[in-house]
Amino acid sequence: MSSSVKPSRWLRIGIPLLLVLIWTAGGSIGGPYFGKVSEVATNDQSTFLPSSAEATQVQERLSDFTGGDTIPAVVVISGDAELDEGQIAELADLADEIGSIDGVGDVSPPLSSDDGEAVQIFVPLDSSGEIGDLVAEVRALVQDNLPEGMEGWVTGPAGFTADLVKGFLGIDGLLLIVALGAVFVILVIVYRSPLLPVLVLMTSLFALCVALLTVWWLAKADIVVLNGQVQGILFILVIGAATDYALLYVARFREAIGGGLRRWDATVQAWKGAFEPILASGGTVIAGLLCLLLSDLASNRALGPIASIGIAFSMLSALTFLPALLALCGRAAFWPFVPKTAGIELPKDFTQPVKGFWARQARLVARHSRPVWIISTLLLLAMAAGVFQLKADGVPASDLVLGASEARDGQQELAEHFPAGSGSPAYVIVAEESLAGAVAVLTDEVGVASIAVTSADSPTGQASVELQDGEAVLTAVGPPGTPAPEATVSDGDVLLAATLADKADSLEAEQTVRDLRAAFTDELGDGVALVGGTTAVDLDTNDTSIRDRTVIIPVILVVVLLILMLLLRAIVAPVILILSVIVSFGAAMGVSALVFNHVFQFPGGDPAVPLYGFVFLVALGIDYNIFLMSRVREESLKHGTRAGILRGLVATGGVITSAGLVLAATFAALGVIPILFLAQLAFIVAFGVLLDTFVVRSLLVPALSHDIGRAIWWPSKLSRFAGEEDAVVAREEPEEMTRAEYRRTLGE
Repeated sequence: MSSSVKPSRWLRIGIPLLLVLIWTAGGSIGGPYFGKVSEVATNDQSTFLPSSAEATQVQERLSDFTGGDTIPAVVVISGDAELDEGQIAELADLADEIGSIDGVGDVSPPLSSDDGEAVQIFVPLDSSGEIGDLVAEVRALVQDNLPEGMEGWVTGPAGFTADLVKGFLGIDGLLLIVALGAVFVILVIVYRSPLLPVLVLMTSLFALCVALLTVWWLAKADIVVLNGQVQGILFILVIGAATDYALLYVARFREAIGGGLRRWDATVQAWKGAFEPILASGGTVIAGLLCLLLSDLASNRALGPIASIGIAFSMLSALTFLPALLALCGRAAFWPFVPKTAGIELPKDFTQPVKGFWARQARLVARHSRPVWIISTLLLLAMAAGVFQLKADGVPASDLVLGASEARDGQQELAEHFPAGSGSPAYVIVAEESLAGAVAVLTDEVGVASIAVTSADSPTGQASVELQDGEAVLTAVGPPGTPAPEATVSDGDVLLAATLADKADSLEAEQTVRDLRAAFTDELGDGVALVGGTTAVDLDTNDTSIRDRTVIIPVILVVVLLILMLLLRAIVAPVILILSVIVSFGAAMGVSALVFNHVFQFPGGDPAVPLYGFVFLVALGIDYNIFLMSRVREESLKHGTRAGILRGLVATGGVITSAGLVLAATFAALGVIPILFLAQLAFIVAFGVLLDTFVVRSLLVPALSHDIGRAIWWPSKLSRFAGEEDAVVAREEPEEMTRAEYRRTLGE
């Protein structure tokens, strides 16, 4: 677009109207999909593992032995004393009623504990159904039909999945309300205008609607895996990023309007000034997110393209929808405080007191650049020391949900009366001829409480198995006199179920699975026996997450560094920016570790938390440095590097601070979802963004760049531009020159 050749009045009105209509249509179509995400989302952790994982191989074959793809729930019922025969009979009737629920498989009879004070009932649920709804129905039936004096809980893998699904229910409503409300309040304070915050929020909300529409259909076609965790991050990321880009455009538009330009001319000038930094910033975030495609976990791989789609629509909305809205509204968007001045107010003499927060900040940087960046760096390094206390090697599934959890309470009750791993056994697939050897390995493992083998001949679908004279002997679980069953065989293999002595989601149970895998390899040979089940899924997920962060973090750093080099046409400045973000990330993680351990007293963290925190803090932290340094480069072309740094700091100070507050508030909103992973990510990113905004971008980077001077642009020709004196502290700014004059000076 060019301001010298203006389109007709009809086009100046028609183009913005057309863009508004297109986005309105997209938002209207995408809006209803907020309530449909559960139709294409999954929270089954086993589906996120790579096909090569041992737990995945076992999971894929379970239905060959059990006759159906189910998720087990465990109903635990206990009384104050030993249960009598009448009570057991009542509970048997309850088990029959549970079995009559649509979507429930063959329910086991009540199995009494050794102390006689509790029973457990195994309830297989159809995995293709809505697990949350099925568990809720079973829980309601149990509570309504409990014999007097008894308590009951529904736990097991299905119970924990249901509690997790319930925890994510607030994403479509509460999370959006809190995030949008926080952004609106900040925007009203920043702009003191009733209309402009609404326009900015419309930009974010419509971008989210169209992004969600796109992601929904990709998930529907099984191209990406969508779960509650990814959904929540998508919502927050789009709202935060779109608002950030919108704030940058608004700042440029405000400058143009304040300079006396009419709506169309102001739109053209603002669009030209905002296009490159928004494109570079969004492109950097997308490049960082797409590095997640290197992950072996499907949930991490899905986040890459899903979040990238959100960022793409955020950029598109900020560069088309918002400009159209402001082109139609003009100065009225800023009412009642319509801007009347343009340009950067930068004092020429920094030895004298100055007015304005960012002018004073520039004065501090100009006069004391070296002490400022050294002190800032030491402060960040001191904060980063806490990272050695970070616990991110996995947490039990029972701790994933914050607050009340019936599955967690039921698991505790189960452990008091039965082996703690009841209901969530370790499954072992082994060749039929190696059954005796496998039973011997399981028998020798102290972490295994009991062993059963899948048998279609047994009334319960399983038969007890033990070694007698070196042979595996099966005994039916049922009334006395029940004939001895035979193990179910599939492709020459049998399925063993080992009930663990420890809770299935505990570190002790994971160690038992590790020991079993090692023992099977030593005794039977590599690949003869495969160990899966809930504990194995947790173990393989944690191990894969640790591998992912080890591989992906260095790749992201290299990719972002290359993008910065292309954007700034230099090497030194990008290296400075990358190092500053690394130190900032370390500081954020260090403080977070201390807060998690000593303030919130979290039990630990998922191995993916540092990876996600790194992705967002590096990508989004670089965002603000791009906003700053792209403007610094623009000013340096006219005024020289040191003066350009000061002018860029003053020009971008307000908008970047506002953007940082908005992004921190939106990510902090994730804390309203009672999921440990999201609560930790909310704090890490919110705190890290504020650290980037108020320390790294405002003090460290400007001060270090000012101290180095024009060498930050090495090896570009700008590093050799002598339009400023090295000793300048901006007392006397170099005479402004046009870009053409500057290029002639460089001999271009």
